[in-house]
Amino acid sequence: MHRVIIPVDFSETSLNAARYTAKMLAGKADAVAVLYTNYESHDDLDVCTNYQESLKKEFLRAGVNNVECEKEMGGDLIDNISRMAHTTRATLIVMGITGKSAIRAAMFGSNTLRLIDKNLYPVMIIPPDALYNGLSNVAFASDFKNVENVTPSALISSVLEMFNPKLHIIHVNKDVYVSLPEELQEGKEKLASMFSQFNTEFYFITKNDFFEAVDTFVKDYKIDVLITIPKHQSNATSIFKSTHTKRLAYHSHIPILAAHE
Repeated sequence: MHRVIIPVDFSETSLNAARYTAKMLAGKADAVAVLYTNYESHDDLDVCTNYQESLKKEFLRAGVNNVECEKEMGGDLIDNISRMAHTTRATLIVMGITGKSAIRAAMFGSNTLRLIDKNLYPVMIIPPDALYNGLSNVAFASDFKNVENVTPSALISSVLEMFNPKLHIIHVNKDVYVSLPEELQEGKEKLASMFSQFNTEFYFITKNDFFEAVDTFVKDYKIDVLITIPKHQSNATSIFKSTHTKRLAYHSHIPILAAHE
């Protein structure tokens, strides 16, 4: 059973991500939607419970077969979610990236990126304007280097299994290749083996601007979700410190699935 954790603070940001997830999980008998809320004091418990029950009914009306509610008082939000993901062996955590105000956007966006950096389970970032039209095409951007050690294929596959999409694996490089260098060919073969249960295609794109290349690819191939692999925070080249990835996270019109190496 795939457990999908949806943290909600009932802001516009979290409700948008929750409703996207409800459409995503509708009709899937092997998935459980877990609505998680962290509240500050005992005085908030009744309000939290009422909001959760209302959202649960919304999920059931949308066609989600299994919905659970979890709530917790106090503690660090990111630690709490990470612990729950670990103890329940969650398949996926879904969060939004922007909010209804600049302050809320900064707080919720920051928490989402903190969760990605700290949590080992896949996190799907839902942009505010994302519209669910199915998950038929998923793109995975890779540099094709050291893929066995940095690609969490089991975690990514567990998410993809729920939707069985076509997997488009792309490599963006400024160099023009007459034939693939040995390192890239080896990376391609290993990735093909890792994701052999899916319908997979490979693309080698020559472009100086990584973001522009990915953005064009997403539009041309009608990509529904883009997969990235962030490095750990201790790594100075952390993908979430790069300009490209911040642009992907904050300006993408489709969900970003981040799965740690």
